[in-house]
Amino acid sequence: MSVSCQQISAFKSYSSWANDSAFQFLRPNSISTHNRIARWKTPSAAIIPNFHLPMRSSEVKNRTSTDDIKALRLITAIKTPYLPDGRFDLEAYDALVNMQIEDGADGVIVGGTTGEGQLMSWDEHIMLIGHTINCFGTSIKVIGNTGSNSTREAVHATEQGFAVGMHAALHINPYYGKTSLEGMVAHFQSVLPMGPTIIYNVPSRTGQDIPPLVIHTIAASPNFAGVKECVGHDRVKTYTDSKITVWSGNDDECHDSKWDYGATGVISVTSNLVPGLMRELLSSKNSVLSVKLLPLMNWLFCEPNPIGVNTALAQLGVVRPIFRLPYVPLPLAKRMEFVNIVKEIGRENFVGEKDVKVLDDDDFLLVGRY
Repeated sequence: MSVSCQQISAFKSYSSWANDSAFQFLRPNSISTHNRIARWKTPSAAIIPNFHLPMRSSEVKNRTSTDDIKALRLITAIKTPYLPDGRFDLEAYDALVNMQIEDGADGVIVGGTTGEGQLMSWDEHIMLIGHTINCFGTSIKVIGNTGSNSTREAVHATEQGFAVGMHAALHINPYYGKTSLEGMVAHFQSVLPMGPTIIYNVPSRTGQDIPPLVIHTIAASPNFAGVKECVGHDRVKTYTDSKITVWSGNDDECHDSKWDYGATGVISVTSNLVPGLMRELLSSKNSVLSVKLLPLMNWLFCEPNPIGVNTALAQLGVVRPIFRLPYVPLPLAKRMEFVNIVKEIGRENFVGEKDVKVLDDDDFLLVGRY
């Protein structure tokens, strides 16, 4: 069948729903053309067929399998650094990614919460995913956060992300506005056909839990890689008992989730600072190291992420002390506390080579227009 015939067929299929009785407007018997009233007859389940052809490629070169993603242990939710005018500092970003590669991270999440995807335009977002793949795609797995509370946006961003070469997508459930469980399933099923996908459950941010019923339903997709789970150990065990791949979304729980509850690994904020130690935590059971890192982890999350990690990387001299609002640095007392934490763990275990500094309030630049 020719391309034109296929398009005509697709549009005929799309338009055929209009002839269904469930979609008819019922008019009274009056023959008046001036007082014609349309009444809506509610269908039991009327869904307009999706006549759009998927914008995806079946080319296998440089593609990543879902099993490849399932095997990743340490995935860093990478921070996005900025120049004084608020644009991306790609030199600092590249240095951060290289440090992750050198210290054994298996993958990076680009434009996640830690990377401040919520403060990016979609153009910036896709550009950073493409840049990361272009520079580091052969050395580390690149997982683009292309999720949205709008299914339309999630579909479009995911199409673009895979088109520029990302290895997998990270998707969150529709937040703020929320939806039903059936709506969650429909949302995820709209993006799963495009490539390997990790589902992210963080009710503290979205305001709505993704229950196991939803995960077990979408797990039938061959592109479902697993779940980044922030609810806790019991939920992790629920999935691992069902042979579903899970990454802990809580740094302070990741050691026990891995060794006592069967998690594959962690999608981590702390590994921005100490990737080597986080890798060690996942390589063998090490309760002593886990306890040693807890003060750092607690400090990082004393305010909403990514405030802590942004402040820490600036104090380490790895990124410029520049914040896109509404994020602001931790207060002076907390910055002094971080210096002591670094000394306790050992400066040699942290990224960068400069001495850790407290930094004055005036050292930070807050950018409101970017």
